[in-house]
Amino acid sequence: MSKLALVTGATSGIGRAYADRLAADGYDLIAVGRNTARLDDLVEAHPQVRIEAVEADLSTLAGIEKVAAAAASEPVDLLVNNAGVAHYMPLAELPADKATELMHVKVLAPTLLARAALGGMLERGTGTIVNVGGMIAFSGPAPSSVMPRRAVYGGGLAHLLAFSQLLAAELEGTGVRVQALLPGVVATEFHTRQGIDLSAIPRMTPADVVTASLRGLELGETVTAPGVEDTGLLDAVFGADLAAFGGQSTELATRYRD
Repeated sequence: MSKLALVTGATSGIGRAYADRLAADGYDLIAVGRNTARLDDLVEAHPQVRIEAVEADLSTLAGIEKVAAAAASEPVDLLVNNAGVAHYMPLAELPADKATELMHVKVLAPTLLARAALGGMLERGTGTIVNVGGMIAFSGPAPSSVMPRRAVYGGGLAHLLAFSQLLAAELEGTGVRVQALLPGVVATEFHTRQGIDLSAIPRMTPADVVTASLRGLELGETVTAPGVEDTGLLDAVFGADLAAFGGQSTELATRYRD
């Protein structure tokens, strides 16, 4: 029996690369996207597998509910929460509706789709959830002179990182794996939709990101950063996180005392 993968944002960029790779590997697909013409193109490109095209907008509650119903009713072996939106600006400049869309796509949708798929995975004792974020999840301490301001976008990716790590711990020993996939700058349509030209800047290909994700799963990684050569850097970050968490006390720190 073929395995089944559900991929959101499956019509372009990393999502399309994931869909193409999985179809080539013999997976049947539930491909989620907003562009019906691109969904049709994906289906036509892979006649060797069954692809259910689901037109849905994950920036809306109705779209999330539609895809969650599919995730709960089908025996999904692999869930790839990849969909994204290019709302990339300081909070004071970000319209409320766009902030809501961003939270729906990068926080609410991955959370609810993972929840919907998880029941069946636990019953079967196997499954994988991949949450596609980005290295911007680590950029919080950066000064304004180094990074453009994008509090909501970066906060959403930081949520995906912590959510994936905590969920992986919850599911230890169940046979269900969780991965936070954190690419850097990738050659997709994301920046062009923002009116940003990065054509002169070296960028990773979506196919390489997918290769890193699949290899990271084989290596047992919970956090996969395709462009980070020295994994000791990641270990240091997470070790410092736990050290700070474990270094707390019920006593008021001296710097806060008169």
